[in-house]
Amino acid sequence: MFLHSRPSGAGKPNEDYVAAAVGTLTQAVLLDGAGGPSELPTGCRHGTPWYVAQLGDAAMGHMRNPVIGLDIALLRSISWVARSHRDHTCDLDHPGTPSSTAVMVRLQADQVEYLVLGDSALVADVKGEVVTVTDRRVEAVGDDLWQRMAALATGTPEHQAARIAFVEHQRRMRNHPLGYPIASVDEEAAREALTGSFPLGEVRCLALLSDGAARFVEFGLGTFADLLDILGSETPWRLFDEVRAAETSDPDGKRWPRAKRHDDISVVYLPSGEIAWCATRPAL
Repeated sequence: MFLHSRPSGAGKPNEDYVAAAVGTLTQAVLLDGAGGPSELPTGCRHGTPWYVAQLGDAAMGHMRNPVIGLDIALLRSISWVARSHRDHTCDLDHPGTPSSTAVMVRLQADQVEYLVLGDSALVADVKGEVVTVTDRRVEAVGDDLWQRMAALATGTPEHQAARIAFVEHQRRMRNHPLGYPIASVDEEAAREALTGSFPLGEVRCLALLSDGAARFVEFGLGTFADLLDILGSETPWRLFDEVRAAETSDPDGKRWPRAKRHDDISVVYLPSGEIAWCATRPAL
């Protein structure tokens, strides 16, 4: 197993979360928190790193119950963290209250169960075919504002102003009927997640990726198959280094327009050996 999360820069808070456990009930969680520009208030006294840590730990705990689906595990986790907010007088009605994507995987009996909410991704080699599951509903929100931001040089005051306008609109559309579902304070968003399963014996390896890690493919540095090969090699860190090098080579975002010059990069990778080991364990 390989799991790692690298913040966007030295001294900057990491708004991602990764965790995994291998055993009779193997499971993994990756979260990519949405904090937004520092100029925008959130109504939360804790911050996004606190939110993803609380949500991730809760999800790992609820996933241990093999009789509930991953959507219910996430639903209960969102509800629990919301109660923790309220105990500290956070304004949960604030549109900027912390939110997060979620990718969850659980291996038990004869299947690999998965859940994806938001634009993080699950990538799996299933019988030699690379299968990718990601939730792109957020991309349907504020495309005109995104295009306006993308036309400006990253790091300039003009780009930052456009980014703030874009994020403010995104915030208003979180868990809105005309917007997109995301983990935040509305537990019912978990029911909107993409869920499914693969036969355990057909999965050779799998990876949970933040969108910062998926920049490897977005930037044309390689395919998802190449990405899995790197993570399964003796130098999985190369994925992080190649993405960082590409970001640094394009500081103004001219080649690859984006909201942030650098993003947090997070990965959980389960190789074939550990998946095969799970398949030999007795069913619960």
